[in-house]
Amino acid sequence: MLARIFPDRFVPILLATILLASLLPVRGAAVPVAQGVSTAAIVLLFFLNGVRLPRHEVLHGIRNWKLQGSAFLFCFGAMALLGLGAQLATAPLLPATLALGFLFLGILPSTVQSATAASSLAGGNVAASVVAAALLNLSGVIASPLLFAALAGSAGAIHGEAALRIVAILLLPFIAGQFVQRWLRPWVLAHKGLATIMDRTAIAVAVYVAFSAAVVAGIWDQLDGREIGVVFAAVVALLMLSFGGAWLFGRLLGLARPDRITLLFSGAQKSIAVGAPLAATLFPPAIAGMVLVPILVYHMAQLIISAWIAPVLNRPAHGVVLE
Repeated sequence: MLARIFPDRFVPILLATILLASLLPVRGAAVPVAQGVSTAAIVLLFFLNGVRLPRHEVLHGIRNWKLQGSAFLFCFGAMALLGLGAQLATAPLLPATLALGFLFLGILPSTVQSATAASSLAGGNVAASVVAAALLNLSGVIASPLLFAALAGSAGAIHGEAALRIVAILLLPFIAGQFVQRWLRPWVLAHKGLATIMDRTAIAVAVYVAFSAAVVAGIWDQLDGREIGVVFAAVVALLMLSFGGAWLFGRLLGLARPDRITLLFSGAQKSIAVGAPLAATLFPPAIAGMVLVPILVYHMAQLIISAWIAPVLNRPAHGVVLE
């Protein structure tokens, strides 16, 4: 029953992380230590991403410019506008930093592993999905902060220190991973299970530290049942618009069905793996946890929805065809 409710095992891990941060948040002298551990985990996460991404696949995937271009436009264009719209719609009903989280959600890149896995399960273009997710994440390290700064106004101003942290914690480890992948990539591919555990542990640590600061700052005292309901309603609306919009966008472009499936998951999914580290670099700890709430809810919901609809998309022979 749990497998049907939570098809992706990372969903209960995130739920457990939020519960742990709510019950046992990091306090006092332990905060700098926890932040140091979180930063080290984030550096390791992006280093491993650099090791895994083969350069020749990137060059090959770029040739499918129609699919890659449409994925980029939808992920950073349409989704950013949807996030901005959600922020404006919820601003009168939610605390300002929580409403800002919807814009932050919109400017994030796609997931990597889950988007590729969903595309494979749905019968999509798996090779193009790998490249699309990788290119979106690589672009997102630079594009996401710039988009946020452009759309958020004074709330999204990126100071020099934050820019340096983005380069040092996200971009440089990825580049270092690219340089050493010749030697380390075979080992990482031979130990995929261990690499996945390291990935998810790094994300969970970043979420735990950020959400702990929000709990200490009184996030549960600031939010009541009505406001939590508004967050869930806004996330449901975003999911419908993002998944439906990505599918229709692929149809308007005349993409082949496998490419439309790739666009669906690469364009509509959003990455907590980039969101949590980026929030930690852009915002003070107490604010970062509040800003992360929409992407946490969206990320868990998209994993469940993707696992539900992917098998349906892959059953045209039984009359289940989504046009």
